[in-house]
Amino acid sequence: MGDDTSVRYTNTVLYDDHFNKVVGDVLLHSDGSWSNSNGDEDVIEEIDGSNRVITRSLQNWHTHLAMQLNARDFSDGYPLHRWLNEAIFPTEARITPDYVRIGTSAAAAEMIRTGSTFAADMYFFPAVTGEVLTNAGLRGLIGGPVSDAALPSHDDAESALAELDQLLSKNSDDDLVQYAIATHSVYLCSQETLQQASDLAQRRNGRLHIHVSETRKEVADCKDANGLYPVEYLDSIDFIQPGTIFAHASWVKKNEIRMMAEHDVTAVHCPSSNMKLACGGTLSFPPYRDAGVDVRIGTDGAASSGNGLNLLHEARLASLVQRHDHWDSTLLPAQDIFKIATKGSQDWVAWNLDDIRMRPLGRSNNRHLANLIYNGGDCLDVWANGQALRMNGETLTLNESKIINELDEAVYSYYDGVE
Repeated sequence: MGDDTSVRYTNTVLYDDHFNKVVGDVLLHSDGSWSNSNGDEDVIEEIDGSNRVITRSLQNWHTHLAMQLNARDFSDGYPLHRWLNEAIFPTEARITPDYVRIGTSAAAAEMIRTGSTFAADMYFFPAVTGEVLTNAGLRGLIGGPVSDAALPSHDDAESALAELDQLLSKNSDDDLVQYAIATHSVYLCSQETLQQASDLAQRRNGRLHIHVSETRKEVADCKDANGLYPVEYLDSIDFIQPGTIFAHASWVKKNEIRMMAEHDVTAVHCPSSNMKLACGGTLSFPPYRDAGVDVRIGTDGAASSGNGLNLLHEARLASLVQRHDHWDSTLLPAQDIFKIATKGSQDWVAWNLDDIRMRPLGRSNNRHLANLIYNGGDCLDVWANGQALRMNGETLTLNESKIINELDEAVYSYYDGVE
């Protein structure tokens, strides 16, 4: 039976957690579960679902949300380290909590509009990001950055870790937003900083989030400095805790992939970012699959990826680049990549079947997932933790028009004098 916080969709299509297609009347419950509807349950709302297909929401596992401020491509065409040192780091030196609020608000609005309800983030002033996502009704694993380089939010790594200690102490299983420790990379964190971060994660039962083996240069430099490749090095200093997030993880050896499996690492495939910055390779899915590593998808920051947070677009590219790189057209068909993109979701999205990109439906009415992945789709409704974040194509928890105006004004001031 339904409860007074359930929602009924009538005459609709729903794909469950095992990707079974359900046709008819369904109830979406506030705890994230669903059931068939008899039509006589008490519900808070009944929605005609005849023009909708309902799926789990998308999950974005590597982001720098506030970098929506950097989405103006003033650095397009730069290689990675020039992009970082000449474009990103100098402009980020002037970041403020209010800029982070504005950039994250724009990111949250884009997430909701494109069907994502979770982001694993890595950016300055994490408490601000956490507040924005909480107010928007979204879920997040918000990593405060830790680096031995100068941070706009902290004088040193020790200060950053002290703030994260306080944030992690407040983590509650009931909160949609949790905090994490975002050590930037092996090339911006000393061994001491990495070990202190790992110790804090273990003490506070928090998760670590780090860029790993994104480029050949990073790998070669780590080997020259330590005699080990990045994952080997992180393993040798006992950095890796269960659930640690390795973003990119592109230039790795098979023994390093086995290490990730042994440590229950989550590896994040970020194809748009790797390809836009010409890193020369992306995460190679088959050996990760064979080793049993948990692989997710991430868009990275708006300035480094395809200038956005649309995870359907990222999932499409994640599928196609694997087929291309491995000369194997059977890799990651629509259902498999959609499963990765939505893995662990407790929330729901209703997509518009009247969108021309969703047609034809197929003789067996079974092309929904393929159409979503390869064509994209219009997100009508978003339900997170029983709350409607978006209904009938309108976002309810954020004022998009206000955010657009704030973002435009902020970008003009943020980049004043930057060519």
